[in-house]
Amino acid sequence: MISSHSRKIRIGISSCLLGNAVRYDGGHKLDHYLAETLGSYIDWVPVCPEVECGLPAPREAMRVVGETEDPRLVTVHTTVDHTIRMTRWAKTKFAKLEHEELCGFVFKTRSPSCGMRGVRIHIEAGMPYATGSGIFANAFAKRFPLMPAEDDERLRDPSLRLNFIERIFTYRRWRDYIRKDGSLSGLVVFHTEHELLIMAHSRKHYTMLGRMIAAAKQMRRNELHGKYYETLMEGMGCPATVKKNTNVLQHMAGYFKKALSVNDTKELQEAIANYHDGLLPLIVPLTLLRHYARQHQEEYLCRQYYLHADPAEMMLRNHV
Repeated sequence: MISSHSRKIRIGISSCLLGNAVRYDGGHKLDHYLAETLGSYIDWVPVCPEVECGLPAPREAMRVVGETEDPRLVTVHTTVDHTIRMTRWAKTKFAKLEHEELCGFVFKTRSPSCGMRGVRIHIEAGMPYATGSGIFANAFAKRFPLMPAEDDERLRDPSLRLNFIERIFTYRRWRDYIRKDGSLSGLVVFHTEHELLIMAHSRKHYTMLGRMIAAAKQMRRNELHGKYYETLMEGMGCPATVKKNTNVLQHMAGYFKKALSVNDTKELQEAIANYHDGLLPLIVPLTLLRHYARQHQEEYLCRQYYLHADPAEMMLRNHV
């Protein structure tokens, strides 16, 4: 297994979250965790739709108005409609972003242009009546439907943060596979190394992908790649819950039924049970399983990204 953590991963981000003074009030929304902590592993690509489409900073505040299926971006007081300006710019911007090799995007929560969810949609008279996505975030999701994306506030939740990091690294490993190999044998290797990670997110998608690999020789290469990629990213978008993780941990523990002593087996099972009951973080049973996989030379487990899914320095699994 080649580490996917040895080089920074490129992720788009709402520019204000990096401390850039681009907001409507001339300020910013610097997120120290994103800019500094995650910034050690991520090459941020800042984007401010409102400034980049030609609006000044500071500027009049805007809101989303109209139908949920066809919302418009309108200034609060003067009711100037900037929807066409934004959508025209977005088309050009998306073409440029395709060359940035982004593996994800972090949007500013509840922004009328950048919010992924929970953005208030107003009737013409001004009262909010529904919630949805910001104009740019909505267009981005349609252009890049399988690319991992999150709101900054949701990333404060340790489980959602871990989920996002796992998704962006999986997304990059897939792109690396397509770029460097793309062969059927390479796909089998890719699938094998991701099996338990996929299982932790969605057993349904794990089964679907397994069947796809089994029937791979009967499919055209492009069709296989397209279906596998779509199913993979859909599955990785499902949250890896405590129950799902516990099932995967027990699955791995089954590899050592005959190899471990009675005391070692008891220790492992206690660690898994304590994780399930919320008394220990996920990293504890994983560390034991990683140790036993190496000690007993369980090659299949040693190759699993589930055991090495995030840079250890991030300590993401220390908090879930």
